[in-house]
Amino acid sequence: MYIYRNIKLSTIFTFAWRNLLFFTLYGFAVAWLDHYLEHQGQSLSIPFLPVSTIGIAVAFYLGFKNNQSYDRFWEARKIWGGIVNYSRTWGNQIMSYVTDEHVLGEMAPSEIKAIHKRLIYRHIAWINALRLQLRKPSSFSINFEKTTAGKKHYQGAPGGKDWERDVVPFVSCSDEDSQIREFKNTATQLIRIQGEELKNLKIRGAIEDFRHIDLMNSLEEFYNLQGKCERIKNTPLPRQYSYFSHVFVWIFILLMPFGLVGEFESLGHSMIWLMVPCYVIISWIFITMEVVGDNSEDPFENFINDVPMTALCRTIEIDLREMLGEKDLPEKTQAVDGVLM
Repeated sequence: MYIYRNIKLSTIFTFAWRNLLFFTLYGFAVAWLDHYLEHQGQSLSIPFLPVSTIGIAVAFYLGFKNNQSYDRFWEARKIWGGIVNYSRTWGNQIMSYVTDEHVLGEMAPSEIKAIHKRLIYRHIAWINALRLQLRKPSSFSINFEKTTAGKKHYQGAPGGKDWERDVVPFVSCSDEDSQIREFKNTATQLIRIQGEELKNLKIRGAIEDFRHIDLMNSLEEFYNLQGKCERIKNTPLPRQYSYFSHVFVWIFILLMPFGLVGEFESLGHSMIWLMVPCYVIISWIFITMEVVGDNSEDPFENFINDVPMTALCRTIEIDLREMLGEKDLPEKTQAVDGVLM
């Protein structure tokens, strides 16, 4: 997610220079050809009214698409806000509920601390596993390698090193790590393992019925939040809106210079060249609206405008480990070139 108030010109140029170059060359070619044909008594110009009508229709279509794209992003951000809040609640519940008050037999303080750490660390493993699952590319993901220059900042690489760094250190043992690796949905299984441990703690008497139910309700809410994320991830914005807005924008952009040349010709023979910068500006505005909506419709792709799940996971990790009384904590995730991942 881009967090600076103003977007730097260098960032804008990184994404816009190819389109600006094409618009300039295309507009210049149309203007030059019309200028040449004018000396032959001919013209490439078409009435501007039908072109402007197309532009109005495209603007309405883009507005609808961008509204829906923003709704998807904002819903995703609210879901992760819920994950942050319930994670803190989970840590507080574990520290307050899991005691030796009703335990059958003796339970050393060190054992209680170990249980606290295991349940909280496994939750940290869950949020990171969920983040990595959501960032896996899907059949409708944008190919960022072809559209971004800053690949190391804007493109994620879930699995592999990320798993070893962000998940493995928080599972209780190597057997548990190898077990969950075999599942297709590791985040789901981590919550299931949490439920099994709570059941065992209830049997031992470390938590009574009411506390067990309350903790299970928290796990249920984690499943709900995970399911909402998966719904957004696995259900793309309907292709008829996303794809055809792209088609309509380019139809308008390619027709527009033929309508503009006639308007500028009427101002004078040499004024036709002013059509080029005017065309470039209008085209860039429309293509930018299209790209903004396109990049916002999938908020978990680890792109420049997506939900900063890495930073949110780190915030949760710091909060929960502080509840455990740990001092050697990682630093908060910092933005790189204004982008918080």
